[in-house]
Amino acid sequence: MLKRYIKTMKSHGGGEYQEVDGVKIAIDATIALVALIGFLFIWPFASVPVGSRGVVTQFGRIVQIEPEGLVILPPWEHLTLFSIRAESASVDNADGATSDTQPVHVSLTVRYSILPDKVGEVYEKYSHNGDLSSYVDTATHEIFKAVTAKYTAPDLIAKRVQVSADIYAALGAKLAIYGAHVINIDMRNFAFQESYMKAINSKVEQEQLRLAAENTLLTVEAVQKQKVAIAEAEASAVKATADGNAYATVKMAEATAESLKVQAAAISANPQILELKRIEVEMVKAQKWGGTLPQAVFAGTPIPFFDTTAHAK
Repeated sequence: MLKRYIKTMKSHGGGEYQEVDGVKIAIDATIALVALIGFLFIWPFASVPVGSRGVVTQFGRIVQIEPEGLVILPPWEHLTLFSIRAESASVDNADGATSDTQPVHVSLTVRYSILPDKVGEVYEKYSHNGDLSSYVDTATHEIFKAVTAKYTAPDLIAKRVQVSADIYAALGAKLAIYGAHVINIDMRNFAFQESYMKAINSKVEQEQLRLAAENTLLTVEAVQKQKVAIAEAEASAVKATADGNAYATVKMAEATAESLKVQAAAISANPQILELKRIEVEMVKAQKWGGTLPQAVFAGTPIPFFDTTAHAK
């Protein structure tokens, strides 16, 4: 192979020598380069990676959209890779005004992707690679102004989740025109003017103080009600005890009166009962007497078992 590029030359003295044939090398190199360029030009194989679509054009006209995988193309067609992966666009300092004319500012991050069935339309009208960040930025500013104008400043703060949902829905409808699908939005640095924020903070502090005072009042009222309930219960208990004692006393008095009534009736019917009772009492005295008479007897002093009246009779 190398002998092709070596040629034998004769010297002036009649001898021979060899040298490299540069002309042949240059010719062969040129032929190889042309062949390589021609081979690359007519190479029919290409691939579309994951998360992309292949836009096939023929002399500038879209002829087909290829899915992920191997693509075989004739030399007169060209393949352009088009991303359908999620993209993000940062929208800084979007401004608007509430229905009560309070200026409001926000920064957002919008994540979106090109709909696979809209690749051809987007490639033809808006972008050759799937980047719609400039359209997203413009649409987001417009939508933010429209949504914030529907809310008062207090509602815009209190209903932030609903505001975000409204922006998401409106922006999704807007970007659908450009063949894009909104994945989600993140609101950052949501703020009003400094003077209004100070007024809001002051109002919040006042509201917190009011709620704290109400809670204290409710606690005091609860304690007072508890004390009243305890006092009423104690009074009821005292009254019940007194009523019970009075009732017991009345019943005992009634029982005593009834007993006396029965005894009186018995004595009236049988007078000997009194004598029998007297004898029983004297017997009890006798059982308790030790047999010793008093040393001194005074006038009127009774002497045990010495009944002068009985002898007199």
